[in-house]
Amino acid sequence: MSTTTFAVAPLTTADAESLVDAARAAAEVAGIAVAVTVLDAGGHLLAFRRDDRAVLIAGETSTRKAYTALQLDAPTADLVDAVRPGGLFHTLPTALDRPLLFIAGGVPVHRDGRLIGAIGVGGGAPDQDHAFASSAVKELV
Repeated sequence: MSTTTFAVAPLTTADAESLVDAARAAAEVAGIAVAVTVLDAGGHLLAFRRDDRAVLIAGETSTRKAYTALQLDAPTADLVDAVRPGGLFHTLPTALDRPLLFIAGGVPVHRDGRLIGAIGVGGGAPDQDHAFASSAVKELV
């Protein structure tokens, strides 16, 4: 039995800056001031930017959304129902002493099928934040 292992390039600072720029550009077209956070696969901050006009809490929500998407390897938009009463993760937000946030706007970043980080966007409506983050991930080469 032969197994082949291959390395996947990690999310770089240049990648993170590209994600921030793409998400901010999408938000700007929509006229929304946002904050954008990019984390690497270990949950470490690679890039962060909050527009001058973005509400202050947008910085915190973008970071928590990115962290949640990373830890659960799923877009936060897909997890909203899971934390409602009776949902699979109903008690998860209070069971952990970690900054999870189950609001749309966090999206995991994959390369060659492997999780390499996550992006979170805060400042718009949840569906807008999700669209900005998703469009940024699609633009990452």
